[in-house]
Amino acid sequence: METFEQHYLSLQQTLKEYMPDMDMTVIDQAVEYAREKHKDQKRKDGSPYIIHPLAVAEIVVEMGLDTDAILGALLHDCIEDTDASYDDIAKKFGPVTAELVEGVTKLTRANFSSSEEQQMENLRKMFMAMSKDIRVVLIKIADRLHNMRTMQYQSPTKQISKCRETMDIYAPLAHRLGMQKMKWELEDSSLRYLDPAGYNDIMAYQKAHKEQDEAFMRSIQEKITNRLEEMGIHNKTYGRIKHVYSIYRKMNAQDKSLEELYDIYAFRVVVDTIPDCYNVLGHIHDLFNLVPGRFKDYISTPKPNMYQSLHTTVIGSQGIPFEVQIRTWEMHETAEYGIAAHWKYKQGSGTGNEKDFEWVRRLLESQQDTDAEDYVNSLKIDMFDDEVFVFTPKGKIVSLPAGSTPIDFAYAIHSGVGNSLTGAKVNARIVNIDATLQNGDIVEIITSKSAKGPSRDWLNICKSNQARTKIKQWFKKEKREENILHGKTSFEAEMKRLLLPLPGSMDGELEQNLLKKLAFDSWDDMYAAIGYGGMTATKAVGRIRDDVNRAVKAQNVDKSNQNPLRTPEPAPVKNRHAVNGVIVEDIDSCMIKFSKCCTPVPGDAIIGFITKGFGVSIHRADCPNTIGAHDPSQAARWVRVRWDNVAEQPFETTLELDCITRDGLLLDLATVMTTARARVREISGKDLPDGHSIFTVRFEVKNVAELEGIRNKLLNVRDVLGSRRGQN
Repeated sequence: METFEQHYLSLQQTLKEYMPDMDMTVIDQAVEYAREKHKDQKRKDGSPYIIHPLAVAEIVVEMGLDTDAILGALLHDCIEDTDASYDDIAKKFGPVTAELVEGVTKLTRANFSSSEEQQMENLRKMFMAMSKDIRVVLIKIADRLHNMRTMQYQSPTKQISKCRETMDIYAPLAHRLGMQKMKWELEDSSLRYLDPAGYNDIMAYQKAHKEQDEAFMRSIQEKITNRLEEMGIHNKTYGRIKHVYSIYRKMNAQDKSLEELYDIYAFRVVVDTIPDCYNVLGHIHDLFNLVPGRFKDYISTPKPNMYQSLHTTVIGSQGIPFEVQIRTWEMHETAEYGIAAHWKYKQGSGTGNEKDFEWVRRLLESQQDTDAEDYVNSLKIDMFDDEVFVFTPKGKIVSLPAGSTPIDFAYAIHSGVGNSLTGAKVNARIVNIDATLQNGDIVEIITSKSAKGPSRDWLNICKSNQARTKIKQWFKKEKREENILHGKTSFEAEMKRLLLPLPGSMDGELEQNLLKKLAFDSWDDMYAAIGYGGMTATKAVGRIRDDVNRAVKAQNVDKSNQNPLRTPEPAPVKNRHAVNGVIVEDIDSCMIKFSKCCTPVPGDAIIGFITKGFGVSIHRADCPNTIGAHDPSQAARWVRVRWDNVAEQPFETTLELDCITRDGLLLDLATVMTTARARVREISGKDLPDGHSIFTVRFEVKNVAELEGIRNKLLNVRDVLGSRRGQN
């Protein structure tokens, strides 16, 4: 069993190595204080609890953090697990240390495995702590790292829970902070319990091939070292096999066995200066054959987590590919310890600067007006995915999540640029706004003062949480009435699908309770939230479904109790036969035709008119010709109709587009229709005297949702100003 003396001696030796000028007096005081407070507590393995704070403090020292952070690590569980108070710690060790301890305590109480709403709130606490003092999160990562090192003493259930939390939160957070060494250990430790068989297979394979791998790496290392020494370049070169989880992920992503994987070797060359880095790169490409498309320059374009290196993949004489990373000593420290390395090179204060933590501010902003599940899921894109680096026309570097589009780029520049976007150029060529950006692309956004604002389709196209949040904010601010209409339609459709009563037909007290559960003051507020994307109709209905069903069941019981001698039989429902996808109420079978004045499609609210000799003519409910429905002399000829739920045949409809006259516009419109895979019956246009044109597109769709999707794509074409449903 480990002892207090062993760990305290290890901490002292680490302090001498990393901080030889450290005044040990305050450290000794903190150790004794923590030891006294935790004296009656034991860890799962039976060892004194004080061993854990000592181990966490040693990790913090290895990060290169300052005295306050070391004290915070030693005392980090005192407020949580003992009778120590904030004021007591502040009095003995200073307010900065007390703030760090209290910050870590709040994060310790956060449960990242709970519901989406609670998880979002706890993530918000994490980011708030980071924005105030990054050392709080660094201590918490060190705390989690030591817990993972002693995970064997936990129950199987606790092992799985903590390892999943580590993979979902702490390992990606370490990556986002540039702390690669800790990220690798957190991932490997988690995999050991999440997939023991997979972990053990890789470990066994590495053990069996250890001599072969070491011989290969030794030969490559000697070849690189000898060349660089001949050229007078001071360096430290060493090889390594990529860590277990990295290999595990490659096996799953590429669907290959261990024997089929080749790119599992990596070499690092650490030199003194940036010119040396590029000089070494030339020698590496002279010694080995370059693998095309695998070179990345993270020195001129650093990652957002401050990581800098040259990466190149080459093939040696044995035919085995391997990666070479070239960096300076400062870059190496940053790569190993990320943001923590700033204390060694920048004498950081712990608070960071605005540029370093701009991404934290964005993550905090993006949680506003966002459904909790969407927020948690989108974090994995903004915070955890790989990046793509692109340039503005003036050469400014913009970092975006991998897979981003010009929409993401526009909103990364400014919300005003995104809201007025009408087109984009990538490398001086016009592209669709859903084009995927690649590393090194030069992106130019085309804007227009007459732009109508973002399209709802953009929410499905953009990749970054930042862009999605700004689009939702625009719809929330600018389109409340439209949002209410869209949201109400979606909500009522979901309620009808589940055979639930709609708002307005329920008891008033029940409706107020439902709104309280949904956290809205009125139904219109909820409809608006669904309309601008703040929450989904499915999520909203899901939250109140059980309450509504219980209320309906109770209501039915009350009704039956009022007349227990007689159970009324439900009136027989006669199945109507659909004709051309439409069911006419109160008429068993009749001819159906769709009016050319408004071209209705499934999803539109519709009404029928009994014609003389041609059956029932179907109109959109908002068609100008339905004004006759209010004429008493014509009222008998207007009938109720509805769409058949299983209708799948195409319906012809027409859009008229108001455009600015220009060459090539017809071709652009035709391209959009082709890309949307719409069956076009006719497309034509005519120029007007004022420099404008009207284009008419007649095509087939299955429903109004498909129609709106195509309409939005057409509105995104440059110089298309507006649209309306037209005549056939």
